[in-house]
Formats: sequence, C-alpha cells, structure tokens
Amino acid sequence: MYHDLQVTRLRTLVAVVECGGFRRAAAILHITQSAVSQQIRQLESFIQGPVFTSTGHNLQLSVRGEELLGYARRVVALNDEVVDRLMPRTNRTRISIGVVDQLAEALPEFLRLLSASLPGAQVSVRTGPSPALSSQVTSGQLDLALLFRWPTPEAVAGEEELGRIRMAWFGRPVHGTEAGLPLALFTEPCILRGRLVDALDASGISWRISYEGAEFVGLRAAVKAGLGLACLVANGDDLWGLPRAAKLGLPSPPGPIPMMMALPAGATTSGVHAIVKKAFRRALDGYPFAETGSASISEPLELVAR
Repeated sequence: MYHDLQVTRLRTLVAVVECGGFRRAAAILHITQSAVSQQIRQLESFIQGPVFTSTGHNLQLSVRGEELLGYARRVVALNDEVVDRLMPRTNRTRISIGVVDQLAEALPEFLRLLSASLPGAQVSVRTGPSPALSSQVTSGQLDLALLFRWPTPEAVAGEEELGRIRMAWFGRPVHGTEAGLPLALFTEPCILRGRLVDALDASGISWRISYEGAEFVGLRAAVKAGLGLACLVANGDDLWGLPRAAKLGLPSPPGPIPMMMALPAGATTSGVHAIVKKAFRRALDGYPFAETGSASISEPLELVAR
C-alpha cells in the first residue's frame, strides 16, 4: 500500500521549523494558523507519533520529526526544481529569495510590501545561514539573497551593502562558568563563529562549547534553556524573548555586521531587484542598524503598478 505524503504538508513542516513557529509559517505560506496545525497533525498521523515535542516559543522536534524534516527538505527542493525546469513559462514575475535566518521575523512585512508592489508575482522564500544562501545564489537556485558578510579587500561581484546591524550577547547560563564560559554556537561554516572565538581568546577568557547546531531554532532554544551564551542581532530580546547576558567580562560583540543583498555573478539588475531591495529596507525598520546604515533603511518604498 502506497501513502501520498503531499508536498504541501512537507513544505509546511519546513516553514514551521525555519520560521520558528506556526504563526510565522502561516504568514509566509499565506494560509491560516489552523491550516498549519492541521497539516502537522496529518504528518503526525503518518509517522504515528508527535512531530514536535514542544511548540510555541520553545519549538522542539521529536526524533521522528527530525528525521521527517530531512526528507521534507529534499522532497520540497526536488519538487521546486522539477516545476522550475519543466513548467511552461508565462509572463508572470517569478522570483526566489533567500533570507538569513536571523532576519526571518521581517518576512511577513517584506512579503506584504512585495505583494503590493508586484501583484500576481510568484515568490518563493528560503531561510538559512549566510554561507548556505550565498552558495545557492552562486549556483542559481536563488535569484537573490539577504545575508551577512564581513568586508573583504575586494568587493564581491553582485553584492550590495544595505546597512550594518549591531550584535549583542544573549543568555544566562544555568550552570557555573568555572569550567569555562559556555557558548552556544552555529556549526561551521559560520561567518561569525571565528570572530567570536578570536575575541574571547584575545580577552583571555576561558570558554567551552555547550551547544552546537546548524538550525537557528535549536540555538535559540539552547540559549533560552540556559545552556550557554550566543551572539546574535542586538534586538534578540524583542524578537525571540532571549535574556540579555549578565556582566561576565565579555568582550564587545563583533560588528556591526554588514547586511548584503547578493545576486548571481553577472546578473543584470532590474526594476524587480530595486523593488525587492526597497521592500527589504522597509521591512527591517526597527532592527538595530548602526548609524552609518540608518539613513538608507528609511528610504520610502515606491509601489509599482503592474
């Protein structure tokens, strides 16, 4: 007997994990929160067990849920690849966008602005760490991406800086720091990890890794659970309810970190790219930009009738 998982359900699971919650996933998928819950229940019926061990602010996948998520990402990616390659082209605007996961909270407002400027456009969004998104832009899987990148001696082709975001330390470890300051870190590749380690070593602070993971939702959960400290965008307390770090002799966080809009090398910018850039700037209003980038962030969005 064959079972049809339905790509829509798997796409919903991926969205819930990448957005960090049912409500934000519903906004990105343009469905109701109850519809998201129903699709997760249908997946639970398939695996005969819970997909999540906890929901809400402390989102945690079950063991079977983690396994299902891996398959879901592969199935959704393959589905999108087939559709992109074989579906007859139309005159409708189609654009695939990547957003670094620390800025994903701005997606509902970004998509609202983009929809107003490009009515009828087919938009797909992926979130993840900056190195992964950059690779997907280079390979052509994404038309553009909003990501973090440290300055290089030479400008990277196809990248434009939209501002610089301040970082801050978050977390109040439950256990003592006698064995070294516990850190919650992203796995490599991570553009911030090396600078954090260098700053701590330069300060003479003993440290240890208490949590390490590739998923942003997992790192946030580790900080909330008191496993360790993490360096994230400076409004992490407002965005995710993370506790600001107490005075532990911590070095100043690296940054401000440049936020870049990346296009494939050789790509020709268009009116669509300009609209996307302005929508990003407007949606990120209120994020902790350094003063050098604050002027551009408030640039008004010009709606384009199409």
